[in-house]
Amino acid sequence: MTSPAAPTRRQAYAAASPVTEAMIQTLVHAFYEKVRRDPMLGPIFNRAIMENAWPAHLAKLCDFWSSVTLMTGRFKGTPMQAHLRVGGIGPAHFARWLELFQKTAEETCPPEATAIFVEKSQMIGRSLQMGLQLPEGGFQAAIASPP
Repeated sequence: MTSPAAPTRRQAYAAASPVTEAMIQTLVHAFYEKVRRDPMLGPIFNRAIMENAWPAHLAKLCDFWSSVTLMTGRFKGTPMQAHLRVGGIGPAHFARWLELFQKTAEETCPPEATAIFVEKSQMIGRSLQMGLQLPEGGFQAAIASPP
């Protein structure tokens, strides 16, 4: 008789997390529904993502948040490059995105999960803002330079 395999670090992390895949799905869909209608963010997102591309984009965003909050490793993408291609994104857009994200997390998730989502969103927002402030070609140069 064989004993069951010990859970991987990722499995153990996900099992202990107050975040669930269902919460991620609910939060992502509710949040981006608001984003698309928002007077400041809507025009940027609706210009960058065609109507028929939203279902696939939402699935990718769910994979992203699953990877960030549950360490599933499902997300395969380069968010910095995607945001660089969009252009016209400034500090006010990040502030509004973070405000709307926190509000939606508070509406859709229990407090323990909301705290995780908000903390991760703030870290991601800071990272993206720093990357977008680099001069053209600066991001590629920065990641190509050894520390």
